[in-house]
Parts: sequence; C-alpha cells; structure tokens
Amino acid sequence: MSLLDSILLGLIQGLTEFIPISSTAHLTLAGKILGLVDERTAASWTEFMAVIQMGTLAAVIVYFFRDLYGMAKAAGGDLAHRLSGEPSRALSAEARSGWLVVLGTLPVAAIGLLFSREIHGWFTKSTTVMIVSLIVLALFLWLAEKAARHVRTLEHITPRDAMIIGCAQALALVPGSSRSGTTITAGLFLGLTRESAARFSFLLSVPAVLASGIYELMKIRGEVTQFGYGSIIVATVVAGLSGYAAIAWLLRYLSRNSTMVFVWYRIALGVLLALSLHFGLIQP
Repeated sequence: MSLLDSILLGLIQGLTEFIPISSTAHLTLAGKILGLVDERTAASWTEFMAVIQMGTLAAVIVYFFRDLYGMAKAAGGDLAHRLSGEPSRALSAEARSGWLVVLGTLPVAAIGLLFSREIHGWFTKSTTVMIVSLIVLALFLWLAEKAARHVRTLEHITPRDAMIIGCAQALALVPGSSRSGTTITAGLFLGLTRESAARFSFLLSVPAVLASGIYELMKIRGEVTQFGYGSIIVATVVAGLSGYAAIAWLLRYLSRNSTMVFVWYRIALGVLLALSLHFGLIQP
C-alpha cells in the first residue's frame, strides 16, 4: 500500500463513516479497485478497516467529549448510588442518556459475536451484497423521510426507542447498509428530528466501534501488517481528521435539509456498481 493509497483510504473512511452512504462499501470497493482486496485477503482487510475505524472513533469522542464525559460520569454515579443500597433517586438527563446508549449497544454486540465468522469472511466483501444493501436501505430511508414527523428530540428517546435503533445499528454489519444510515432511518421512523437522530447515531457508535476495534485488535494475527505500519497509521490519522469534519458538516446539513440527497446517491451508486459488475469492470 502506497502513501497515496493510505491517504485516499483514510479520507474515504472518515468522510463516509458518518454520512449515511456506507463506509464499508466505499472502503472495500476502493480496496478492490486498488488491488488490495480479494478472497485471500478478506480477513486482513477486515482487520485493516477495524484499525482505521479507531481514527473515526477518536473524531466522535473529541467532537462529543463534553456529552460523553457528562453521560459517563452521571451514569457511573447513578450505578454507584444504586449499589450502595441508598434510596433510589430519579435519573438525571445525562445519566439517562448514558444508559440508553448502553442499552442500544447490546444488539450489535450480540449479533457481532454470533456472526463473527461471516463478518470476517467474503460475504461482507461481496459487491453483490453491497449493491442490494445500498439500494434497499435507500428505499427505507426514503420511506422514513416520508413518514417522519420530526417532533422528538434526544430528551424524548425511550428505552424501547434505544433498542429499536440499536437493532437497526446491528443491520450495519451487512456491507452497504451504513451504521449512520440504519440508525438515522430508525430514528426518523420513530419521529426524531433529523439532527437528533444523527446525534444519537453518533453517540451510539462510540461503544460499538470501540468494542469492535478492541475485539479485532485482540484477534489480529498479523495479516494486517502486510499493508505496512506506516500506511496504517497514516490512514487512521487521516480518517480521524476527515471524520471530525464530516460530523460537523452533517449536523449542520441535517438541521436545514432532508436526507434525500443520500437516498439518490445510494441508488445511483448501486445501479452504477450493478452495471460495472455486469460488464466485468469490478470484482464480484
């Protein structure tokens, strides 16, 4: 992997991780075009994506540091209070948000562990799977925009909502779905404003990406090193910087605009990939 390749892949990861167009699909397709991904390198590519995702994780933590710190501190204080045996007390807004994020993380953690082999295999690198996911999620996002009421904010999210959005996040394990795409779509169906759906999506991504990154790092058998330590570091740093910019841009954009531009982009990309696959321009 050249320096230019690592910069390009870092940019793709950072810019597409938080925009509902699927970072996995874009990153894997770029890897195939650059000749870095095939059936023999499927496992090492999964490891590579998990490592550079830590860059975008850092971007979320830095951008939402006050929110995350407040939630963690309040939720920890609430847990300590309950364990002490003192009389129960009402949860603060920050503690409640923290527990909702924890609750919403459970589905993706369970499904990720149950289907670990499939996630590391060729299924999650299949162009056909990506094409179907890109288009199907686009249609669901379009339906969500039509059905959305945009009347609820973060303060209105219930444990049931958190579980539903968490289950939607688990669908992002299918390449082409998009973590932000599935969670924002679920949030819109539940009546959240676009900005609130995006904010909860970003906050929900922190424990999921952190756990996934640690899990993959613990399992790394050295295959990822074929890409070169320098290239991996560069890609991770670039992903973090571009990811921070993407978060700021998307929150501003969704405060004034709908997600329809992403719907049409996903459909257009899916059709383009289907044609490219049909004519043998890209790998299956």
